[in-house]
Amino acid sequence: MADTNFAERLGNAMAACGLKQVDLIRLASEQGVKLGKSQLSQYLSGKTAPRRDMLAFLSTALGADLEPASAAKQEVPMRTFDKSSKLDHVSYDVRGPVVDAAMRMEENGVHILKLNIGNPAPYGFRTPDEVVQDMASQLTETEGYSDSRGLFSARKAIMQYDPLKGITNVSMNDIYTGNGVSELINLIMQAMIDTGDEILVPSPDYPLWTACVTLAGGKAVHYLCDEQADWLPDLDDIRSKISSATKAIVVINPNNPTGALYPKAVLEEIVEVARAHQLIILADEIYDRLVMDGEEHVSIAHLAPDLFCITLNGLSKSHMIAGWRIGWMSISGNKRLGRGLVEGISMMSNMRLCSNVPAQSIVQTALGGYQSVKNYVVPQGRVCRQRDFVYERLREIDGVHVAKPKAAFYIFPRLDPKKFNIHDDDQFALDLLQDKKVLIVPGKGFNWETPGYFRIVYLPRRAVLGDALDKLADFLTYYRQ
Repeated sequence: MADTNFAERLGNAMAACGLKQVDLIRLASEQGVKLGKSQLSQYLSGKTAPRRDMLAFLSTALGADLEPASAAKQEVPMRTFDKSSKLDHVSYDVRGPVVDAAMRMEENGVHILKLNIGNPAPYGFRTPDEVVQDMASQLTETEGYSDSRGLFSARKAIMQYDPLKGITNVSMNDIYTGNGVSELINLIMQAMIDTGDEILVPSPDYPLWTACVTLAGGKAVHYLCDEQADWLPDLDDIRSKISSATKAIVVINPNNPTGALYPKAVLEEIVEVARAHQLIILADEIYDRLVMDGEEHVSIAHLAPDLFCITLNGLSKSHMIAGWRIGWMSISGNKRLGRGLVEGISMMSNMRLCSNVPAQSIVQTALGGYQSVKNYVVPQGRVCRQRDFVYERLREIDGVHVAKPKAAFYIFPRLDPKKFNIHDDDQFALDLLQDKKVLIVPGKGFNWETPGYFRIVYLPRRAVLGDALDKLADFLTYYRQ
């Protein structure tokens, strides 16, 4: 838009300085500013106005404030930045608002009894000495990048471990290490999902699965696990949720948050469904070595040699090194079906260069050495005893119903809806935190829609668990929503 007021101010300023157009153009040239005769004529005629840098030169050269009246002293709104809209429907409430409230309380000096996260180290579980020593001795040799899939020694050990689980047809190139299983879940989803693809995910689930499906542009379709059947997958519900857009099914076994262990017969039925609908099987088996009561874990990939399977595992839980971030995935079965997907996985793997190399360096020792985790899950082992203690204490609380977990270190109780009238899981968890300083994760955080459920981690020492459960029991004598 023309600015006649500016043209007038410019002409007056030039007259006051006794400068003609040619003088101003010469002055501009001497200062390295490009100013042509036609350009200056347009400014003086009011046909156009200069840009900010030219305006600054003219103002300085003529010793006058030539700022256009329309722009003078206007305040420009400060630009702000919001999170990406891709995150609008993504949640991870294991570390959500209830945990945020607990952190604020701790900052104010309040002691919190934490039963919320499966992180063994803070509860006194120690990494096997030989694993620590092995990493220490190799630190100077693991300062550089590894192959994007992982160190040879790590992948070789994983390749030898898989057949012990009945997972065959796995080569070195079918194994990818990751910064924990969590990174690999996200990597797989980004490589696999097109907008609108549907992935069958259990409910309740480990919420990262749902979050990563959503973030990748897919839709997590939740199939029910049946509390009345010890939280085993409901096969009829799985079948009812399959559509033409369904690409894969996620199987979390042993399950987080319920601690359920799926028997072979159930896994065989899931395989039949996947076979009938040509689905990819994604098996999260991070707790496969934390099985109690003499039970045995069965890998679903062992039952599906004709399907495309990806099995995820790691050392965070079995070797109590969650902070070291070492997990892996093994591709097995009919790999021809997923050649394109493998290309995508390799691309994503290359983009992050490699996973934590020092942590990779101890995989061989961890998988091939003494499995100290077995001492924790035998009848007199610490994890097993604490599981039994928490289970019995919860059963004694009026209005609390609970299935006994067979694996992992979680339990998923239910509050009687008639007695407690729970309609908001988050509010229940916040009220318990405020009143009793006990931190749990509400059931909604695991994509379980029925209110009145929550997860307890039974890793703390028995004395701590007893204190927390005493507080919970007292809280439930008066709490109602």
